[in-house]
Amino acid sequence: MVICLPEELPAAPLTSHHLDTHFGVTGTLTALFWAVPRLRLWQHHLMIGLRKGRPAPCAGGPVRLLDLAGMRQAAAMGASIRHHVWQQVVHGTRAATPWPAFEARHLTDPDRYPFESAVADFHAQPRVQAMRLHAATLGPRQPSVGELEMYQAGEVAYQHYRAASAVAGDAMLTADGRKLAPASDALAHRITYLEQALAHLDSLGPDQRLLAVAL
Repeated sequence: MVICLPEELPAAPLTSHHLDTHFGVTGTLTALFWAVPRLRLWQHHLMIGLRKGRPAPCAGGPVRLLDLAGMRQAAAMGASIRHHVWQQVVHGTRAATPWPAFEARHLTDPDRYPFESAVADFHAQPRVQAMRLHAATLGPRQPSVGELEMYQAGEVAYQHYRAASAVAGDAMLTADGRKLAPASDALAHRITYLEQALAHLDSLGPDQRLLAVAL
Protein backbone atom coordinates (compact mmCIF):
# COMPACT_ATOMS: atom_id res chain seq x y z
CA MET A 1 0.00 0.00 0.00
CA VAL A 2 1.16 3.52 -0.83
CA ILE A 3 0.19 6.03 1.86
CA CYS A 4 0.06 9.76 1.20
CA LEU A 5 1.12 11.21 4.53
CA PRO A 6 -0.83 14.07 6.10
CA GLU A 7 1.20 17.29 6.17
CA GLU A 8 1.06 17.58 9.95
CA LEU A 9 2.35 14.06 10.64
CA PRO A 10 6.05 14.05 11.66
CA ALA A 11 8.33 11.47 10.07
CA ALA A 12 9.95 10.36 13.33
CA PRO A 13 7.18 8.00 14.54
CA LEU A 14 7.13 6.22 11.18
CA THR A 15 10.58 4.79 11.75
CA SER A 16 9.07 2.91 14.71
CA HIS A 17 6.39 1.37 12.49
CA HIS A 18 3.51 3.06 14.32
CA LEU A 19 1.30 2.45 11.33
CA ASP A 20 -1.77 1.15 13.11
CA THR A 21 -1.90 4.21 15.36
CA HIS A 22 -1.77 6.72 12.52
CA PHE A 23 -3.44 4.90 9.63
CA GLY A 24 -5.36 1.95 11.02
CA VAL A 25 -3.30 -0.55 9.02
CA THR A 26 -1.12 -3.36 10.26
CA GLY A 27 2.11 -3.78 8.34
CA THR A 28 5.74 -2.83 8.02
CA LEU A 29 7.60 -0.24 6.03
CA THR A 30 8.84 -1.59 2.71
CA ALA A 31 11.45 -0.19 0.33
CA LEU A 32 9.21 0.27 -2.70
CA PHE A 33 10.60 3.61 -3.86
CA TRP A 34 13.92 4.88 -5.18
CA ALA A 35 15.53 8.08 -4.01
CA VAL A 36 16.56 10.50 -6.75
CA PRO A 37 20.12 9.84 -8.02
CA ARG A 38 21.49 13.18 -6.80
CA LEU A 39 20.13 13.07 -3.27
CA ARG A 40 22.12 15.47 -1.10
CA LEU A 41 23.54 14.38 2.23
CA TRP A 42 21.49 17.01 4.04
CA GLN A 43 18.31 15.61 2.43
CA HIS A 44 18.76 12.12 3.91
CA HIS A 45 16.82 13.04 7.03
CA LEU A 46 13.79 13.79 4.84
CA MET A 47 13.69 10.22 3.58
CA ILE A 48 12.00 7.28 5.32
CA GLY A 49 13.86 3.96 5.56
CA LEU A 50 16.63 5.06 3.20
CA ARG A 51 19.12 2.32 2.33
CA LYS A 52 22.46 2.29 0.57
CA GLY A 53 22.57 1.41 -3.10
CA ARG A 54 22.37 2.73 -6.65
CA PRO A 55 19.51 3.38 -7.02
CA ALA A 56 19.00 3.90 -3.29
CA PRO A 57 15.82 2.12 -2.12
CA CYS A 58 13.62 3.73 0.52
CA ALA A 59 10.18 3.41 2.07
CA GLY A 60 9.23 6.97 1.20
CA GLY A 61 9.85 10.67 1.35
CA PRO A 62 8.85 13.88 -0.45
CA VAL A 63 7.67 13.35 -4.03
CA ARG A 64 10.44 15.64 -5.34
CA LEU A 65 13.08 13.35 -3.83
CA LEU A 66 11.58 10.11 -5.19
CA ASP A 67 12.67 8.88 -8.61
CA LEU A 68 9.19 7.86 -9.75
CA ALA A 69 10.05 8.36 -13.42
CA GLY A 70 13.12 6.14 -13.11
CA MET A 71 11.11 3.45 -11.34
CA ARG A 72 8.50 3.42 -14.10
CA GLN A 73 11.10 3.28 -16.85
CA ALA A 74 12.97 0.39 -15.21
CA ALA A 75 9.73 -1.51 -14.58
CA ALA A 76 8.70 -1.11 -18.23
CA MET A 77 12.06 -2.37 -19.46
CA GLY A 78 11.89 -5.41 -17.19
CA ALA A 79 8.32 -6.08 -18.30
CA SER A 80 9.36 -6.11 -21.95
CA ILE A 81 12.01 -8.76 -21.24
CA ARG A 82 9.57 -10.89 -19.23
CA HIS A 83 6.92 -10.64 -21.95
CA HIS A 84 9.37 -11.93 -24.55
CA VAL A 85 10.16 -14.87 -22.26
CA TRP A 86 6.44 -15.48 -21.76
CA GLN A 87 5.82 -15.53 -25.50
CA GLN A 88 8.40 -18.29 -25.87
CA VAL A 89 6.99 -20.23 -22.93
CA VAL A 90 3.40 -20.23 -24.23
CA HIS A 91 4.17 -20.44 -27.96
CA GLY A 92 1.64 -22.67 -29.71
CA THR A 93 -0.94 -22.55 -26.92
CA ARG A 94 -4.39 -20.97 -27.12
CA ALA A 95 -5.35 -17.92 -25.08
CA ALA A 96 -6.44 -19.03 -21.62
CA THR A 97 -9.29 -17.88 -19.40
CA PRO A 98 -7.77 -15.88 -16.50
CA TRP A 99 -8.18 -17.02 -12.91
CA PRO A 100 -10.60 -14.22 -11.85
CA ALA A 101 -13.26 -15.71 -14.16
CA PHE A 102 -13.06 -19.08 -12.39
CA GLU A 103 -12.96 -17.41 -8.99
CA ALA A 104 -16.06 -15.34 -9.79
CA ARG A 105 -17.94 -18.45 -10.88
CA HIS A 106 -16.99 -20.17 -7.62
CA LEU A 107 -18.03 -17.21 -5.49
CA THR A 108 -21.37 -17.00 -7.30
CA ASP A 109 -22.24 -20.62 -6.52
CA PRO A 110 -19.67 -22.21 -4.17
CA ASP A 111 -21.80 -25.30 -3.54
CA ARG A 112 -22.20 -26.26 -7.19
CA TYR A 113 -18.72 -25.05 -8.19
CA PRO A 114 -16.27 -25.68 -5.32
CA PHE A 115 -12.97 -23.85 -5.05
CA GLU A 116 -11.06 -27.04 -5.83
CA SER A 117 -12.95 -27.41 -9.10
CA ALA A 118 -12.18 -23.81 -10.04
CA VAL A 119 -8.46 -24.36 -9.42
CA ALA A 120 -8.47 -27.63 -11.36
CA ASP A 121 -10.24 -26.08 -14.36
CA PHE A 122 -7.88 -23.13 -14.40
CA HIS A 123 -4.80 -25.36 -14.22
CA ALA A 124 -6.13 -27.70 -16.92
CA GLN A 125 -5.64 -25.07 -19.63
CA PRO A 126 -2.62 -25.75 -21.90
CA ARG A 127 -1.31 -22.20 -21.62
CA VAL A 128 -1.44 -22.29 -17.84
CA GLN A 129 0.22 -25.71 -17.87
CA ALA A 130 3.05 -24.34 -20.03
CA MET A 131 3.62 -21.49 -17.56
CA ARG A 132 3.55 -23.83 -14.57
CA LEU A 133 6.03 -26.20 -16.22
CA HIS A 134 8.35 -23.25 -16.85
CA ALA A 135 8.15 -22.25 -13.19
CA ALA A 136 8.62 -25.83 -12.01
CA THR A 137 11.74 -26.20 -14.15
CA LEU A 138 13.39 -22.84 -13.44
CA GLY A 139 11.93 -22.06 -10.02
CA PRO A 140 9.26 -19.56 -8.91
CA ARG A 141 9.72 -16.45 -11.02
CA GLN A 142 8.11 -14.45 -13.78
CA PRO A 143 6.15 -15.12 -15.89
CA SER A 144 3.61 -15.89 -13.17
CA VAL A 145 0.18 -17.39 -13.82
CA GLY A 146 -1.14 -14.67 -11.51
CA GLU A 147 -0.44 -12.18 -14.29
CA LEU A 148 -1.79 -14.28 -17.15
CA GLU A 149 -4.44 -11.72 -18.03
CA MET A 150 -1.85 -8.93 -18.07
CA TYR A 151 0.49 -10.90 -20.36
CA GLN A 152 -2.33 -11.72 -22.75
CA ALA A 153 -3.15 -8.01 -23.11
CA GLY A 154 0.03 -7.61 -25.18
CA GLU A 155 3.62 -6.48 -24.67
CA VAL A 156 3.00 -2.72 -24.61
CA ALA A 157 -0.03 -3.07 -22.34
CA TYR A 158 2.01 -5.24 -19.97
CA GLN A 159 4.79 -2.63 -19.94
CA HIS A 160 2.30 0.08 -19.02
CA TYR A 161 0.76 -2.13 -16.34
CA ARG A 162 4.08 -2.88 -14.66
CA ALA A 163 5.30 0.71 -14.94
CA ALA A 164 2.14 2.04 -13.30
CA SER A 165 2.16 -0.65 -10.61
CA ALA A 166 5.77 0.17 -9.75
CA VAL A 167 4.78 3.53 -8.26
CA ALA A 168 1.14 2.92 -7.32
CA GLY A 169 1.51 -0.42 -5.54
CA ASP A 170 -1.56 -2.57 -4.90
CA ALA A 171 -3.60 0.02 -2.99
CA MET A 172 -3.37 3.65 -1.91
CA LEU A 173 -4.43 5.64 1.12
CA THR A 174 -4.83 9.34 0.34
CA ALA A 175 -3.94 12.11 2.75
CA ASP A 176 -7.65 12.77 3.39
CA GLY A 177 -8.24 9.13 4.35
CA ARG A 178 -9.71 7.71 1.12
CA LYS A 179 -8.66 4.18 0.25
CA LEU A 180 -8.14 3.35 -3.41
CA ALA A 181 -7.90 -0.32 -4.37
CA PRO A 182 -8.97 -2.70 -7.16
CA ALA A 183 -12.44 -4.17 -6.74
CA SER A 184 -11.00 -7.59 -7.63
CA ASP A 185 -7.93 -9.19 -9.21
CA ALA A 186 -9.43 -8.83 -12.70
CA LEU A 187 -7.32 -6.71 -15.04
CA ALA A 188 -10.19 -4.29 -15.71
CA HIS A 189 -10.47 -3.54 -11.99
CA ARG A 190 -6.70 -3.25 -11.64
CA ILE A 191 -6.61 -0.75 -14.50
CA THR A 192 -9.35 1.32 -12.87
CA TYR A 193 -7.31 1.43 -9.67
CA LEU A 194 -4.13 2.41 -11.52
CA GLU A 195 -5.97 5.21 -13.32
CA GLN A 196 -7.21 6.58 -9.99
CA ALA A 197 -3.88 6.15 -8.20
CA LEU A 198 -1.80 7.74 -10.97
CA ALA A 199 -4.22 10.66 -11.23
CA HIS A 200 -3.88 11.20 -7.48
CA LEU A 201 -0.07 11.02 -7.65
CA ASP A 202 -0.09 13.59 -10.44
CA SER A 203 -2.14 15.94 -8.27
CA LEU A 204 0.36 15.93 -5.39
CA GLY A 205 2.74 18.78 -4.72
CA PRO A 206 6.52 18.26 -4.72
CA ASP A 207 6.70 18.33 -0.92
CA GLN A 208 3.89 15.80 -0.38
CA ARG A 209 5.35 12.71 1.29
CA LEU A 210 4.66 9.13 0.26
CA LEU A 211 5.14 5.99 2.34
CA ALA A 212 5.14 2.35 1.20
CA VAL A 213 3.81 -0.35 3.52
CA ALA A 214 3.70 -4.14 3.17
CA LEU A 215 0.45 -5.34 4.73
